[in-house]
Amino acid sequence: MTKSAFLFVLLLFSVRAFGQTDTIFSNNEKIPCIVKEIKESSVVYVHPGEELLNSIYKNAVQKIVFKNGRVQVFAEATSFNAVKGVDDYEKVTVTAVESEVKGLFKVGDVSAKAVGTTELSNQERVKNRAYRKLKMVAAMMGANAVYLTNQRTEGNKIGYFSSSSAETNLTGVAYTNRLPDFNAFKELLDRHKGKMTQVLEVSLGGSSTEYAKFKTNKPFTIENLTGENGLIVIDDKYRVVGFDQQGFNVYYRNKSKWFNVRVDFGE
Repeated sequence: MTKSAFLFVLLLFSVRAFGQTDTIFSNNEKIPCIVKEIKESSVVYVHPGEELLNSIYKNAVQKIVFKNGRVQVFAEATSFNAVKGVDDYEKVTVTAVESEVKGLFKVGDVSAKAVGTTELSNQERVKNRAYRKLKMVAAMMGANAVYLTNQRTEGNKIGYFSSSSAETNLTGVAYTNRLPDFNAFKELLDRHKGKMTQVLEVSLGGSSTEYAKFKTNKPFTIENLTGENGLIVIDDKYRVVGFDQQGFNVYYRNKSKWFNVRVDFGE
């Protein structure tokens, strides 16, 4: 058998073998496999030619295409809304159930605080402001889900010598069901060799419950680009939270203030 004929037979065998497997479409990859079991919170599978059982959380599975052609879509993955920027903060899901974020990608810790303006402030409104801020911070970080780890709420205190307003403190962990692709982002940068310009800055202070937007016109440069644990980091400071053909958004924190910056590609 000639070398070319051998390669053709090998390719044909590979194609047939792939067609005889199931395919799991996760949030960031395709997994050719044999699905063994679909449990309440996970999918159990084996790689072709192996016996070792693997599992993946259903939150991370968009769909399974079985070898017979049947397609099963998972509501767990599609229940998370796309958050393209801070204006989409209301789409962020906040949960106190840890299993609901299993399989998602952690992007960082998040916190929020709201205090009433007077000793007669409505406690429920103060709590709602804290939740709004928590979602805003998460959206600036590129997250669409928050696992709430702690909530501390105190009511108004009125005393003869001292008084205090209602207060709510929230802490949690921000997650996303889909991270920006490092290789795709790097290819996009390679295609745009021209100047980059910071055109918009969104900021949210630690004591504020509303974010501020400012148009800018500053040059933006990249000296170092790294990708670790699925996170794209620029110059050890900025984390890429999303990109398109026109530019990208980065997140960073400076002390008690959060920032989300839009950078556009030049001509």
